[in-house]
Amino acid sequence: MKRLLVTGGAGFIGSNFIRYMLKKHPDLHIVNLDALTYAGNRENLRDLDGNPRYTFWHGDICDPDTVERWMSNVDAVVNFAAETHVDRSIHEAGAFVETDVHGAFVLLEAAREHNISRFLHISTDEVYGSIDEGSFTEKDILNPSSPYSASKSGGELLARSYFITYGLPVLITRSSNNFGPYQYPEKLIPLFITNAIDDKPLPIYGDGKNVRDWLYVEDQAEALDLVLQKGTAGEIYNIGAGNEEMNITVTKSILKLLGKPESLIHPVKDRLGHDRRYSVTIDKIQALGWKPLHDFEEGMKKTVEWYVKNESWWRALKEKQAAYQEWYKKQYG
Repeated sequence: MKRLLVTGGAGFIGSNFIRYMLKKHPDLHIVNLDALTYAGNRENLRDLDGNPRYTFWHGDICDPDTVERWMSNVDAVVNFAAETHVDRSIHEAGAFVETDVHGAFVLLEAAREHNISRFLHISTDEVYGSIDEGSFTEKDILNPSSPYSASKSGGELLARSYFITYGLPVLITRSSNNFGPYQYPEKLIPLFITNAIDDKPLPIYGDGKNVRDWLYVEDQAEALDLVLQKGTAGEIYNIGAGNEEMNITVTKSILKLLGKPESLIHPVKDRLGHDRRYSVTIDKIQALGWKPLHDFEEGMKKTVEWYVKNESWWRALKEKQAAYQEWYKKQYG
């Protein structure tokens, strides 16, 4: 594999993955195709400007002509491109179906036409829905709770159908909640870090006891590289860290690291269809030789330090986010 197409590579996980891959594989050239919607940010990879092994193209995966242009010149594909925020999906479901399902279709059709050697489709543990006890395996049924997780379910089911029907070498990963540098500050951890820095309230849903498994993004990048290189076509791989924490625990950890008071915690009305707990088994990917290197405390410390040191990056995004929230209130109250 010499040339890799990464879609959605200007986003949080995609940008971290691209940087990891270029460092790990010195002979690899990466084409980054990104529509630069609100969460896509060229600044995430500004350090790669001028790198002869990196090409950026501003384009939409739903546009067959754009996809055809780049698919014809690569060996493999990693599809990060997606609408991902659950809150937005509740009121803007159409955009999620368009990108997460139709966009996946456009990519898969082009990959089939050009006999792409590997097609890695990035999904989420949210497709399983909530689980009170135990952990989901890759063989468990999908039971999505939000338009976001439903659209991700649709995209990955379509991807797997291209393996079964056409023999396209598709691989699928379902990852737990990622955190780390360059995450758009609408998600829980970067939102709470940046709010706490400014002594603003941290709006936590309900009783704060919803549980997520927190995976540091560098560990995710390593896992995806391993699946891309050694995974079996047609298979699904859960990726988790075993760092299950309640949202309230995460919140208090952030405040402690920043030396801020717990009085900043501000409970708000719970989100519609809010899943209580996510948890996945990782035996299958561990069998490939992967294990997470960061525990929750280490990953959180590194993440908080990054946001403290990169204030100019997130302040610009928070200004845009504030404008969106104002529009959102006018639209939906």
